[in-house]
Amino acid sequence: MPKRHPLDVVIIGAGVVGAACAYYAARAGLRTAVVDRGPVAGGTTGAGEGNLLVSDKEAGPELDLALLSAALWRQLAAELPQEVEYEPKGGLVVAPDEATLKALRDFAASQRAAGVEAREADPAALRDLEPHLAPGAAGGFHYPQDAQVQPAQAAARMLAASGAELHLGEEVTAVLRTADGRVRGVRTPRGDLAAPAVVNAAGTWGGRIAELAGTTLPVLPRRGFVLVTEPLPRLVRHKVYAADYIADVASGSAALQSSAVVEGTPAGPVLIGATRERVGFDRSLSVEALRRLGAQAAALFPVLADVRVLRTYHGFRPYLPDHLPAIGPDPRVPGLLHACGHEGAGIGLAPATGVLIASSLTDTPPPVPLAPFDPNRFPPSPSGV
Repeated sequence: MPKRHPLDVVIIGAGVVGAACAYYAARAGLRTAVVDRGPVAGGTTGAGEGNLLVSDKEAGPELDLALLSAALWRQLAAELPQEVEYEPKGGLVVAPDEATLKALRDFAASQRAAGVEAREADPAALRDLEPHLAPGAAGGFHYPQDAQVQPAQAAARMLAASGAELHLGEEVTAVLRTADGRVRGVRTPRGDLAAPAVVNAAGTWGGRIAELAGTTLPVLPRRGFVLVTEPLPRLVRHKVYAADYIADVASGSAALQSSAVVEGTPAGPVLIGATRERVGFDRSLSVEALRRLGAQAAALFPVLADVRVLRTYHGFRPYLPDHLPAIGPDPRVPGLLHACGHEGAGIGLAPATGVLIASSLTDTPPPVPLAPFDPNRFPPSPSGV
């Protein structure tokens, strides 16, 4: 089997996280290749809405990562061509009653202490921000730092800017290791890619790549649906969602959960998410999930009740049990690094993840602590691997 020329790192996964790892590794001067069994953004990234959120994250490691990423996305929007469609639209979280508003107030206070901009909005201010919002809400919070990108295009632009070798349509069949267990590259049906470091950015398939490397990572797929309406005037100005969406994000339930997230797009269609359920890789259509989304969106914006839905799409979020991604070196397999398990926040957290991976590869201090994202933080599997 032919060998290809040496590299510093091979990144498995051509989604937005793998693209960000390639972009920042290249900026650190590393020779990089990206390999994926499909096309660029062919998995979770291509099924994402492009959310760049700080509003849904409680104070802690993930919020720190999100704030770092928010700053990096602004830089990327200036550095990369306009095709990424970066839109700093801001987010609006709506509370239906006083009890929920009080909980949001406490949540926002802890976020502000970490550096988030969160502005309380009374019912009149809500209608100023979103004129078509349903009346009757107790209030809400406006988050100016929330933003949006076109995720597939963002991944493609970062990969192009990185100059990385692209090996698309090549499935990794083995993670190669030396006699003492250190990573030495990957194998695909078209040959070996030799490198002293391999980054697992395979999204929902991150657990499978970990197994190929002789270790474990408990990544599971969490299915989600999105509705896409006919093109409309800009009826929805921000990313708007009901407060119960925050609880759904933090939940570990395998059952179907849905909470409307509604946003307009520059092209006109309104995007309506979001559902969550753990059903393996079942790609069948869930009429119940779509019905819930439509009803919840119309409850937030009655003007959408009679709007046509042109299509739906769905994908699988890479879920880890504690809702934090695995980022950084795997101490069980020298030379293996992980950058997966971001669940529904991968697009938003991608640049910070890429910076942390580049820091690990170059042995330089990371901008935020890596310890909370340690890939080795989960209990051993029953097999003892």
